[in-house]
Amino acid sequence: MRTGLPLILAFLALPLWAAEVKVVPGAGTLASAIAGSSSGDVLVLADGAYKGPVTIDRSLTLTGPAGAVIDGEGNGTVVTITADDVAIRGLTVTGSGKRNADLDSGIKIVKGADRARIEGVTLIDNMHGVDVHGGLNAVVRGNTIIGRQNVRMNERGNGFYVWNAPGTVIADNTVRYGRDGIFSNASRKGTYRNNVFRDLRFAVHYMYTNDSEVSGNVSVGNHLGYAIMYSRGVVVKDNLSLGDREHGLMLNYANDADVSGNLVRGGAKKCTFIYNAHKNLIYRNRFEGCGIGIHFTAGSERNVLTGNGFIGNKEQVKYVGTRHVEWSFEGRGNYWSDHPAFDLNGDGIADGVYRPNDLMDHILWSQPAAALLTGSPAVQLVRWSQKSFPATLPGGVLDSFPLMTAPVIPVPPEIAAMEAEVAGRWAEGKYDDIDAENIGTH
Repeated sequence: MRTGLPLILAFLALPLWAAEVKVVPGAGTLASAIAGSSSGDVLVLADGAYKGPVTIDRSLTLTGPAGAVIDGEGNGTVVTITADDVAIRGLTVTGSGKRNADLDSGIKIVKGADRARIEGVTLIDNMHGVDVHGGLNAVVRGNTIIGRQNVRMNERGNGFYVWNAPGTVIADNTVRYGRDGIFSNASRKGTYRNNVFRDLRFAVHYMYTNDSEVSGNVSVGNHLGYAIMYSRGVVVKDNLSLGDREHGLMLNYANDADVSGNLVRGGAKKCTFIYNAHKNLIYRNRFEGCGIGIHFTAGSERNVLTGNGFIGNKEQVKYVGTRHVEWSFEGRGNYWSDHPAFDLNGDGIADGVYRPNDLMDHILWSQPAAALLTGSPAVQLVRWSQKSFPATLPGGVLDSFPLMTAPVIPVPPEIAAMEAEVAGRWAEGKYDDIDAENIGTH
């Protein structure tokens, strides 16, 4: 009897009057349907225009084809969810207000509105696409967001804005244009996976977001791919950053992160930037074809780098510091494409150690004009001397067990086509250069 009592109580709590309600287009028809509905009802919208803004203040499902368009007509947030267990599926939401300070959005999930589900929705021409603003355990899946293209990138909104919303899942979405694809701020335990981001400032931007996961995402042609800032315990795995202009991956005051299986390729400046970030495990990533493979600075300590591949970067490592830093772990280092290595015993570990930088690199970093002397006999003599007498080398990165092979991280054909398109656009000078000086701001 005790076993069955919770089931009986749960059944009695269900709204016995739940119904499927057909809603026709027109001014005020959607707001009237919501006001006249009961918790549990399913409102089925037909093709056509529905005037917003509207507020869903009870547990409802809104569903319909993409041709059913809720239009805010430039006023505030188009759809505001204030009740638990609300679902919106398949519709189009457009025309939010333009006030970034008010976080005008296509859909807003406020604090106290838990377990919302936004699935298969098209969000076009809104300041922010979906604002998860305090609601717990929201699931936002399979949506398409086309953001605004204001002249100044920092005046645009984000595809997804997550604030203090633990348990949020953002998966299988496509975001193009706007400011950031996902901006997660002051939150925790979120899961952001398998999304595609294009033509943005940051694909994923973390501020004070702890114990969460960024996995399987694709960032193509953005200013910066994955910016993990002021956050702890973040898993960043199996993501692609292809042709992102500034950095593919940035760890800025990020600690205790697990960064693995990521491919960063074709960044114009830096594959990875690590700034004042500590105790991070960085392994089995592939950093390829960037100006700098990893820029490592500001006293970042106790990080482990092993099993990574550094392939064809103009400068493999820029380490700003005088300490000696070992980049191997338990007898396993990283692969370096410019390391002329031999492996006589066939154990997969190169027979000689690898040092990516020497004294001349330090001079060139502090005095760029000295690059004019790079090919001079004096510079070559200094480099030969350091190679012959390693004790004269300054502090820096040392890989005592460099690998003979690099990790292989495949790129699906459709994503490779996007990468080729972005590379062609950049080659022709047609990329978006708006607000590039503000890339490190938020």
